[in-house]
Amino acid sequence: MNDRIIKTEYSEVMQKSFINYAMSVIIARALPDVRDGLKPVQRRTLYDMYELGIRYDRPYRKAARIVGDTMGKYHPHGDSSIYDALVVMTQDFKKGLPLVDGHGNFGNIEGDGAAAMRYTEARLERITQEAFLADLDKDVVDFVPNFDETEKEPSVLPVKIPNLLINGSEGIAVGMATNIPPHNMVEIINATKAYMNDENITTRELMRYVKGPDFPTGGIVINKDELLEIYETGMGKIKIRGKVEVEKAKGGRINLVITEIPYTMIGANIGKFLMDVANLVESKKTQDIVDITNQSSKEGIRIVIELRKDADVENFKNLLYKKTRLEDTFGVNMLAISDGRPETMGLKQILAANVKFSFEVTTRKYKNLLEKELDKKEIQEGLIKACNVIDLIIEILRGSKDRNMAKACLVEGKVDGIKFRSKESKIMATQLLFSEKQANAILEMRLYKLIGLEIEALINEHEDTMANIYRYEDILARRDSMAQVIINELDEIKESYGRKRRTEITNAEEAVYVEKKVEEMDIVFLMDRFGYARTIDLQTYERNKDTVHAENRYVFQCKNMGKVCIFTNTGQLHTIKASDIPFGRFRDKGIPIDNISNYDSSKESIIYAASQTDLNLYRVIFATKQAMLKIVDGGEFDVAKRTVAATKLQDGDEVVSVVTYKEQQNIILQTKDGYFLRFPVADIPEKKKAAVGVRGMKLGANDELEAVYYTRSTDDSTIEYKEKTIELNKLKLGNRDTKGVKVRV
Repeated sequence: MNDRIIKTEYSEVMQKSFINYAMSVIIARALPDVRDGLKPVQRRTLYDMYELGIRYDRPYRKAARIVGDTMGKYHPHGDSSIYDALVVMTQDFKKGLPLVDGHGNFGNIEGDGAAAMRYTEARLERITQEAFLADLDKDVVDFVPNFDETEKEPSVLPVKIPNLLINGSEGIAVGMATNIPPHNMVEIINATKAYMNDENITTRELMRYVKGPDFPTGGIVINKDELLEIYETGMGKIKIRGKVEVEKAKGGRINLVITEIPYTMIGANIGKFLMDVANLVESKKTQDIVDITNQSSKEGIRIVIELRKDADVENFKNLLYKKTRLEDTFGVNMLAISDGRPETMGLKQILAANVKFSFEVTTRKYKNLLEKELDKKEIQEGLIKACNVIDLIIEILRGSKDRNMAKACLVEGKVDGIKFRSKESKIMATQLLFSEKQANAILEMRLYKLIGLEIEALINEHEDTMANIYRYEDILARRDSMAQVIINELDEIKESYGRKRRTEITNAEEAVYVEKKVEEMDIVFLMDRFGYARTIDLQTYERNKDTVHAENRYVFQCKNMGKVCIFTNTGQLHTIKASDIPFGRFRDKGIPIDNISNYDSSKESIIYAASQTDLNLYRVIFATKQAMLKIVDGGEFDVAKRTVAATKLQDGDEVVSVVTYKEQQNIILQTKDGYFLRFPVADIPEKKKAAVGVRGMKLGANDELEAVYYTRSTDDSTIEYKEKTIELNKLKLGNRDTKGVKVRV
C-alpha cells in the first residue's frame, strides 16, 4: 500500500493545478484565436450549424436544437454560454458583421435580453458560409477529436478575412482579459492587401487604410492622435462620444437629439444615462432641462432632451460629456491566442498572423485541388486512350472469364486465358499497360460514353483539367500568384458585404463645462404636515400669505445658498442645503423631507425647523419630557455634517420643544397630569449642545412634560386645556425646579 502513496509538496500541487486550470480557461474558453477571431464556443456553434445544414438559403431552425447539438457534440460547458454566444453573433449593434441570422426576439440595444432559446430560431448568414466555412471540405484546417473523442471538430475555421479586427472581441480569462474594438471591413481588407504587397509596411502607413475603430453604434472617436500608439502596442484608451443634433422645437425651445451613442453605452447603460440626466436636474447641476424622452426604435437611437429657450446649448452639451456616459472610454487590449499562447498584438501583427494563415489555408486548399485534378487527368487520359482502341477493349472484355482477368490484361498485359480473334489483337493487348485507376474507370464505363459527343466532351473536360493543373501548380509554385488569389477573394467579399464607416474619427478638445453662478436670494421654505418640503420666491409668498400659513406646518424665510435645520424628538439635528429643496410654484407638491436628508420619519418626528441664518443670530431653547431645559448658542448648529446630535438626552428621554429665543420673557411648562409652572426664561442657563441641561420642573411619579409655552408680559395669551380656557400670564409666577400648580378641570 505504501508503494502507491506519492509524497509531494502541497504548494507545488496547487500551483500546477491552478496553472493548468488557468491555461484551460485562457485557451479553451475566454480568448479568441487570432486566425479566425473566434472563441471556442463561437467556432463550435458555427460549425455545428454548418454540420446540421442550417444554411442561409434554408429554413430557420430552433435555437434550442442548435444549442443542444453543440453542447452534446462539442461544447460541454452548459447551454447558457452557448446560447449567449449565439445571441451575440446575431446582434448587429454589437457585431460589425453578424455571423448568424436570428429570427425572433434576440434582445435590443437598450439591454432587453433575448427570448428563451425554445422560442427563437436561427440560421447562418450568407457571409458566414462564404467567408468562414466554405472550404472545410477541402482539408484546409486540422480536425481534432471532441471532448469524448466521438466526433471531430475543426481546430480553427478557414476564415478568409481578419475577423478578429472586423468583429472585435471581449473576454475575461484568469489573470488577463481581451477587449478589441470592431473595425470597418472595407478598411481592414484594404490594409490586408497593403500588407501583402509590402510586408515591411509600418503601422503608420497601415493607418492610411484603417482610420480607427468602427463601432456598430456609430459615435465619434475624439482622440485621433493617440490611435497610432494604440495600434502599435495593442493597448490604450479610445475616447468616444455620442452624436448630438440640435433641433428647433415649438415655442422657441431647443431640442438636443442624441442619434448615436458610445459603444460602451449599449445595454443597461442607456437607462443609466437617462437616470444620470435626471439626476443633473435633481442635484441642481442644471436648470436648462424641461423634459427628456427616449424615442429609440428599430430604426435607431433617438433620445430627445428638451431645453429652455435661454439655454446655452454648447455648455449643456459639455455638461453631458463631463457628467454622463455620453462621452466614455473604451479600453483597448488586443490580446488573442497566437501559436497556442496568449499574446498582445498590434495592428500589423494581427494582419501578419491573418495573412500567414490565409497562405497556409490556400496552400492546403490548392494542394488538395491539384491532387484531385491529377487523379481526374489520369482517368481522363485512360478513357481517351481506351476510346481510341475500343474494339480491342471490347475483345478483351468478351474474351475474359471474369473482371480480374480483364483488369490484369489492361494493367499488366497478361493475356493468358483470354480468347482473342487474332494474334495481332493478342500482341496489342500486351502493350496497353493502363494504370489501376484507369483500368477501373474503363471497366466501369458505360456504353453511352462511346457516343461521339460524349467522347468530344471527354476531350474538352481533359483540356479543362490540364488548364486547372497548370493554374494550381502556378499558384503553389509562385507566392505572387497565391497572393493574387487571396486578394481576389478579399475583393469579392468587400464588394458583396462592405459598407460605409459609421464612426467618425477626429481630434476634439476636452469638454469644458462652465457652471453658472447662482445669485444669492431670499426664498421662503414651506413644509406641510405630511413632511413634503419646497421653496418659493418672496413675491409668491406675499401674494398667498394667508393660504401658505394655513396649509403648512413650517414657514420661514431663508437664503437659497443657505441651509435648513431640522430638530427631531431624538435630539438629532439634520441639515439640508436649500438648493437641494425643489424650487417652484406655490401649488407644487414638493418632495418628502426624508428624500433629501438623513431624517427617517419611521423612527423620529420633527419638533422644529429653522433657517441656519436665524440660528446664527439667536439662541435656542430645548425642553425634554423629563423637564430638562437649556439654552444653546445657535452658532453651535452651523456644522458641515448632515446630521449631528443637537442635545444630550438621558435614558428614556426625548425632546418635546425647540424654539429660537428672541423676545420671550416667561416659559410655561405643562405636564401630562395637568401641572403648570410659569417662571422667567432668564432662569434657564446657557449650555453647550452636548450638555443635558438643568431640571426645569419637579415631576410627579409617571408624570412627564407634555407642552411648553412662551409669553411676554404684555401678551394676553390663552390656551384651551381640557375644555377650559387658561390665561397663561395669569398663572402664578414661580421658580424653576418647583412643582408648579395643578389646574382643576
